[in-house]
Amino acid sequence: MKLQQIQIQTNNIQETKTFYNDILGLKILEKKSDSLTIQAGSSILKFIENPEFDSIYHFAFNIPENKQEEAIQWCADKVDLIIIQDKRIIANFETWNANAIYFYDNNGNLLEFIARHDLDNFQIKEFSPKSILNISEIGIVDENPMELGAELIEEYGLDFFAKNYNSENFAAIGDDEGLLIIVKPYRNWYPTQIPSKSNKTDLRIENKGAEIELNFNTAS
Repeated sequence: MKLQQIQIQTNNIQETKTFYNDILGLKILEKKSDSLTIQAGSSILKFIENPEFDSIYHFAFNIPENKQEEAIQWCADKVDLIIIQDKRIIANFETWNANAIYFYDNNGNLLEFIARHDLDNFQIKEFSPKSILNISEIGIVDENPMELGAELIEEYGLDFFAKNYNSENFAAIGDDEGLLIIVKPYRNWYPTQIPSKSNKTDLRIENKGAEIELNFNTAS
């Protein structure tokens, strides 16, 4: 499954442009007075301005599976990586065969660079903005993660993520290329103490050749 586009909210378009363009080095595809469209590898990240918005999102980018250490060095003068525990900054997900680092954007959104070692995306070139391959995860907040997951599977032919232990608190739909991370409200976003909240999120995904539009939490 591929996350072709995610559309989320920001309360400051200009600051968001500065972060993603000047700091992360991602290409701006379009900027309007109330929206910003960004190229993130093969995915599109779109922000809609809502001056009243005061929540956060969690999403992740796939990076080459061999570039975790280089990504850390690249981030050093750009963002403050989140310390997980025992002064570590790298999360090790054994069952997913992946490692990740976390940081915040200007909006307070929790961002993640994840290296999935079962993907064939080894890169020789030095880590750069071009090493951000695609949006690989977006957090969705729902009272019934398993129920929502089952509905998406039935309606769109999606699948629960085989590497994940899916539960009533945390369910994952998709695969290593793209995942919908569905959690209960107020479950803390790992590795922080920030509780998850339901926010308007519009998605365009591709699954088995079919393009699918999904809209979550349609109230602003």
